[in-house]
Amino acid sequence: MGSRFKLVLAVLAALGVCGGPAAAQDYPSKPVKIIVPFGAGGPADIYARFIGQGLQDSLKQSFVIENRPGAGAQIGTVEVAKAEPDGYTLLMMSNTHTVNETLRPGRSYELMRDFVGVAPVNYSDLIMVVHPSVPAKNVKEFVDLLKSKPGELNYASSGLGTPYHMAGELFKSMSGTQIAHVPHKASGEARSAVLGGHVQMMIDAITTTAPTVQGGQLRALATTGKTRSTLMPEIPTVSESGVPGYEATIWLGIMAPKATPKAVVDKLNAEINKVLAKAEVKDAWGKQGAVPIVMSPPEFETYLKGDIEKWAKVIQTAGIKTQ
Repeated sequence: MGSRFKLVLAVLAALGVCGGPAAAQDYPSKPVKIIVPFGAGGPADIYARFIGQGLQDSLKQSFVIENRPGAGAQIGTVEVAKAEPDGYTLLMMSNTHTVNETLRPGRSYELMRDFVGVAPVNYSDLIMVVHPSVPAKNVKEFVDLLKSKPGELNYASSGLGTPYHMAGELFKSMSGTQIAHVPHKASGEARSAVLGGHVQMMIDAITTTAPTVQGGQLRALATTGKTRSTLMPEIPTVSESGVPGYEATIWLGIMAPKATPKAVVDKLNAEINKVLAKAEVKDAWGKQGAVPIVMSPPEFETYLKGDIEKWAKVIQTAGIKTQ
């Protein structure tokens, strides 16, 4: 019986039953879910659908996008953490997740313990916008306005720990101003609050907010990158507008439950990178202010660890808390 058992194990290993390269050849053999722990209409949702369509075209299998917003991206993230590690449930994540590692110590998951990095997707600058009723026409005037009315004005975000929240807190810290944070469940709700004049300011994704600025519904004060955005080069950066050294971006990536077979992770990484390498993708995203990021899984893991450390320092220095 011992020799027969060993023979069976050898045959199973040769067939790839244990999750090796042979198993990855058949992946995916059924629909794959990409859980987006953010609301519909925001950058994570938009680019998850773009990547999902690209993977569907190349792998000839359905990639279904499911939005699970709430609790600063924790609701959808926990769902993926509990899923089978077979490559059929993926997470569309952002730097909200690397921020949450420090900002939300009571989480039921740890990013680097419970997930494996598959591939980054892209990054884009943010843009500081205000409702037209706000008298400030630039960052300097806005800082002066905030200092004349400490705590009386508000800024919106899609929740605690999101890039929009962190960008706002970083601005408060570096400009020495007081402006109240109004968190929302999703970026679309936060955006609507500013468009409706219920909240005065938001630091939002340039990819989704540029049309409202161009249409006159919101006024842009500045963009948040190191240099001016190629999408809206006429808008100065926060750093050049009176808050030197300020920089905040939003980046997106794909992760999977930790024990997902390496061969499946590598296959997904290769296919995602093929999508990102297409000239038409770079061109289309460039017009939206987004820049593709291409990395191997090990490089992405290193990037994730570095971003966790970066935001830990910002949170601790600024004394940012969830309450």
